[in-house]
Amino acid sequence: MTQVTCPGLPGAWINGWLAAVGATVLDARVRLHWTSGGAPLAVLSASEGDPLAALVESWPDRALLSDLPIAESWRATGEVRRKVPVETFAARARVARGHPHAWTLSSTMTDLCVDEQGEVKHAPFDPSVPRGVTLHQRLMTVGEAVKPSAVHIGDSLAGRAVRVNANGLGFDLARLGSQADETSNRIDPVVEVLAFFGLALLPVRGVGADRRLDHCADVRVEQRGCRRISGSRDPRRFHWPAWGQPLDMSGIDALLDAWNPEQRHTWVRVGVHEGWRAVPFQPGVPTDPTRAFGAERL
Repeated sequence: MTQVTCPGLPGAWINGWLAAVGATVLDARVRLHWTSGGAPLAVLSASEGDPLAALVESWPDRALLSDLPIAESWRATGEVRRKVPVETFAARARVARGHPHAWTLSSTMTDLCVDEQGEVKHAPFDPSVPRGVTLHQRLMTVGEAVKPSAVHIGDSLAGRAVRVNANGLGFDLARLGSQADETSNRIDPVVEVLAFFGLALLPVRGVGADRRLDHCADVRVEQRGCRRISGSRDPRRFHWPAWGQPLDMSGIDALLDAWNPEQRHTWVRVGVHEGWRAVPFQPGVPTDPTRAFGAERL
């Protein structure tokens, strides 16, 4: 089994973790585990050939990205923009059922929580950005910045890629420039694309159908991995682990069910040796629309 250790995908970086998981979603041949000792790094492997070559071969082209079920216009199901009426979402979901990328709907929004305007609520990993740019539009922008070659993708995995001026998907804390000198946001588009595919394992849900609530944005919308520590009054936060055994997408899916971040004594049973929880960016002023997540070691 060929292995590639990825300094560009540290486990403590939420986008790095999502991107590493996304690699297993993008290509079923790829396995993922994490180094132990020091700061965990992603290790990609493949039972057949080189995992980097597998990613290059499976990299999504513009045609694939354009035809995802969360595209603004898709198969005559109405337009999906930032504000999505529940009827539009339901129609899109019916047509997308059975599609290999139907998860792009279920991991970004849910009709199990509908606001007073009759619009579905978005997942924490589908944050709002200025001018109502949708997550799919952001994905298309970063996708166009990627040259799917072994050199370009390999540089990102190795942590030596040159970042570009962009906002990316909108939840990476490391993208933010300095507020002191108005430095522009910078992202690694390869990591952003992989991180998007990592969302496949993080479906979002709500409290139930036909509920019209005006306070869905906090505890009423729950994305997989988001939880409140027992006895705490803090908002729910996303938790994620690092593990030592090479796992494919299905294995990671099972591990996320088995791992309990609060029961440290049980981690070794499922091969987990490190874990983190998300720390939301705190804007300097209430009107600042910036959204981002940092990390706190468990």
